[in-house]
Amino acid sequence: MTTELPDTPPELTEGPAPVPTRRTFIATTAAVGGVVAAGGLAAGSALTDQDSPAAEAPPSGRLSLTVNGERRTLTIDNRTSLLDLLREHLGLTGSKKGCNAGACGACTVLVDGQRVNSCLTLAVRLEGAEVTTIEGLANGDRLHPLQAAFVEQDAFQCGFCTPGQIMSGVGCIEEGHTDSAEEIREWMSGNICRCGCYVKIVKAVDQVAHGK
Repeated sequence: MTTELPDTPPELTEGPAPVPTRRTFIATTAAVGGVVAAGGLAAGSALTDQDSPAAEAPPSGRLSLTVNGERRTLTIDNRTSLLDLLREHLGLTGSKKGCNAGACGACTVLVDGQRVNSCLTLAVRLEGAEVTTIEGLANGDRLHPLQAAFVEQDAFQCGFCTPGQIMSGVGCIEEGHTDSAEEIREWMSGNICRCGCYVKIVKAVDQVAHGK
């Protein structure tokens, strides 16, 4: 009776398996991950091509309104703000896009004589309305009295907020909120001047309101 053990398989007698280095581990992981990602992208692409619904065009509407005394009729995306209508469709860039959230007043215009933040106003809701922008205040080369007062009082520096300040000032005067400097400041408080020209702005509005 023999006591010899069977021969060990060759693969077990060649020593321990080599320990993978950090570099080979990273390379192997990256390769496997790339294959998986490529497969996922391919599957996703196939799903998009075959199963996704066709992109729908945004709803649009036809709008007629009067801007600075001129009747305008155009078809626009129903999501268009009055500010974007003025700047991008009609080329009236005097109204400025400051915060685009109704907080700075740089986009102020008059709609049927009332002050509005044009960035918050949907254009399609203004069918038949009359809109006045800073471009519509002057009479040819003759400035509106408040425009002239802003120049006389030096009521601006960088000028970015000035169109909105003037339009808001015109509205403030027409609304009759000019009995005192304090009242003017209160009713003009929605218009921000980052240059800090508030004292001179109030003086300009007061000058026109009281013929000073």
